[in-house]
Amino acid sequence: MKAILATVASAVLFFFGTGLDPLPELAWLAPLPIFLLALRGHGGIVLASAFTAYLAGSAGSWSYFWHSQSVPRPAALAILGGSAVLFALSAGLFGRLVRHGHGFLAALAAPALWIVALYVVSLLNPTGLMGTFMTTQADRPSIVRIAAVTGGWGVEFLVLFVPAAVAAALAPGLRGRSRVVPVVALAVIAGGLAFWTTPASTTPSTKVALIAPGQHRWAVDVASRDGQALIQSYVDQIAKLPDGVQTVVLPEAAFAVDQTSRASLVTALTEAARARDLDVVTGVLDTTPDGRFNAALAVPPSGAPVEYRKWHNGDSPNIRSGTEITRIGLMVCMDVNFADPSRDYGAAGTGLVFIPASDEDVDGWAHSRTALIRGVENGFSVAWSAARGTPMLADAHGHVLADTHTGGSPFSVVVADVPAGTGKTPYARFGDWFAWLCGLLAAAGIAAAASKSSDLERQVVA
Repeated sequence: MKAILATVASAVLFFFGTGLDPLPELAWLAPLPIFLLALRGHGGIVLASAFTAYLAGSAGSWSYFWHSQSVPRPAALAILGGSAVLFALSAGLFGRLVRHGHGFLAALAAPALWIVALYVVSLLNPTGLMGTFMTTQADRPSIVRIAAVTGGWGVEFLVLFVPAAVAAALAPGLRGRSRVVPVVALAVIAGGLAFWTTPASTTPSTKVALIAPGQHRWAVDVASRDGQALIQSYVDQIAKLPDGVQTVVLPEAAFAVDQTSRASLVTALTEAARARDLDVVTGVLDTTPDGRFNAALAVPPSGAPVEYRKWHNGDSPNIRSGTEITRIGLMVCMDVNFADPSRDYGAAGTGLVFIPASDEDVDGWAHSRTALIRGVENGFSVAWSAARGTPMLADAHGHVLADTHTGGSPFSVVVADVPAGTGKTPYARFGDWFAWLCGLLAAAGIAAAASKSSDLERQVVA
């Protein structure tokens, strides 16, 4: 009965606390019933309960993954099933360590194992990583701000460590340091979150506008009648922007161009840029002699345009990837699912990155917040202009300055003054050091769990 109650409670909390539209506070509570069950439960029961709770709790995302245009179904099944298996293994490791009398190590090793596995996935998965525990906290700047030091891994770790430490502190049979240390750690974390505020930025600001259509059409050929009409519709929207806008960002692959038609798009956007004295950034599908690229094209009022070619294209056929960052901050959509090129911009001290994007409606909030976390990690503000998604402007400390969701009107427009970040954060300089530290903690936990059962374990299980 205890296992059933723990499974149901955890599944409900995972359902509402994670996924594509989470209640962030519930994410901290979701693992707790399973961790409490692991204190006394039989190992097999704990593994089964944890797996079932996580898989059932992710039900809100099943339809998205099954119908996603960017995540192949085999990968979707691997993500859903693999995450449930990973949570089960983390809970199982936690329970075994506590029963061995290693309460604090259990609270560290369980989330560390989770981080190590996600880190490996982030390196191997062609679509990168998004929608994990760190994303649930993206609208909590005082929490997300630690990503500037640890990367998003620190946020991910914290959300799992807190319930693990609570459970460890309540474990039966523990004495002295094994019980006190988790309590002290929780007190320090609670105090830090209570008194750590994110100050308003005093760096110079850029007034940025985002324009995204209500119904996005992918890569409309600018040489066609529809393409010329689409260009004009964007030019008309740019003309209506408030005074003082310095940069306007359009969505990913708004237009398709080649060597012949590219000039007509550049000419039209240059005239619009000159009329309002602003820069125009748009997504283009650019066919060149070197191949076909999904790119961001920055068109200034005068001078030559700058083109950034998307680094990460998933399994998109016949699309080549870029290899260099630009002198101004440009990325495209899925690039934010990976550490690079964001970290390159952070290391270069780039203060503001413009990102044309295109999502799938239901994942719009989660993907925009993935971009926000990349900005915090690397010290740059984010201008995320997403078709079928959530256009968003956020500063380098994780404050959302303005956002909306597309649909319901021909165009969605977001405008805000965006302070530039300073770049060069500890994470941008030292990379994924925290994930490697988690590797050491997970290894220590596994080694301790593999030792012979202790008197305490036999007492607790009995």
